Amino acid sequence: MALLEVSNLKTCFHTSRGKVKAVNGVSFSIDKGEIMALVGESGSGKSITGLSILGLVPQPNGKIEDGKILFKGENLVGKGSKEYRQIQGGEIAMIFQNPLTAMDPSYTIGNQMFEIIRSRGKVGKKEARDQAVKLLHLVGIHEPERVLSSYPHALSGGMRQRVMIAMALSCKPKLLIADEPTTALDATIQKQILDLLKKINKETGTAILIITHDFGVVANLCDSVAVMYAGRIVEYGETNDILSKPVHPYTKGLMGAMPEFQEPGSKGMNRLIQIDGTPPDLIELPEGCSFFERCNFATNLCKKAFPDATYANDSGTQFVYCYHSKEVV
Repeated sequence: MALLEVSNLKTCFHTSRGKVKAVNGVSFSIDKGEIMALVGESGSGKSITGLSILGLVPQPNGKIEDGKILFKGENLVGKGSKEYRQIQGGEIAMIFQNPLTAMDPSYTIGNQMFEIIRSRGKVGKKEARDQAVKLLHLVGIHEPERVLSSYPHALSGGMRQRVMIAMALSCKPKLLIADEPTTALDATIQKQILDLLKKINKETGTAILIITHDFGVVANLCDSVAVMYAGRIVEYGETNDILSKPVHPYTKGLMGAMPEFQEPGSKGMNRLIQIDGTPPDLIELPEGCSFFERCNFATNLCKKAFPDATYANDSGTQFVYCYHSKEVV
């Protein structure tokens, strides 16, 4: 049994213009100890998928309207806030995109960590401090006492991100959702954070769902990847398969838009491939494939109906939602 199984998840937002279909029938699963990525451009529904799993869809306009979220075999959809509170932070934890806004600026790091640790059981002040120090050591902070007495604004971006990871791990979650954990960090710090997540996964067995737009992060960290576009998954499979042979035009376009590494002293730069057009309006989505208007392979069939999933390889480790996947080279 998978640790997490998301089936036909639909999360919508009701606005004055109409219903925004932010997540429109998403399905995937994560096994114990697996690292999976949700990849796509801004507005594709990645973060809302993560918030839906954790029961944090913004209210009152946001709502999960259909689907199942099975965690250890139990459906989380429809649970009340009191029931969900036992899961949030305990069984499932989240590292938010901006650690500065995710922490309370009026309390020290120590006060915030102690509160989280003590909220999960009968833990005294000294024991809570000892646990906080161990957690900060685990995430590579060498002066934990100084950090515990500091306020969030006094720490660097990389340090704040490490503190967020420590907070997320404080209740020993089975699943860690990391929403763009390397955003706004320089390349050196990004690598340190990714190495840290890999270390945590290996040492604690915590499964990780990482939300990103960067295929470099996927290549260095993830076992599997789901590519999202306009609220749907369009390609899904093992990382090596998708990186070596993407078969959806959108996946191919995303990878073509990434700059390639060049040896020092090499002349010229490889031209980046852009994806023409703009994403569709999530209120007025087409009946067929949402990528129709931007796709070089599109036909009238694509416009009429969204394609079913088909296997993209003989081993069954990669599948795609596309009528023309065999034409993508």
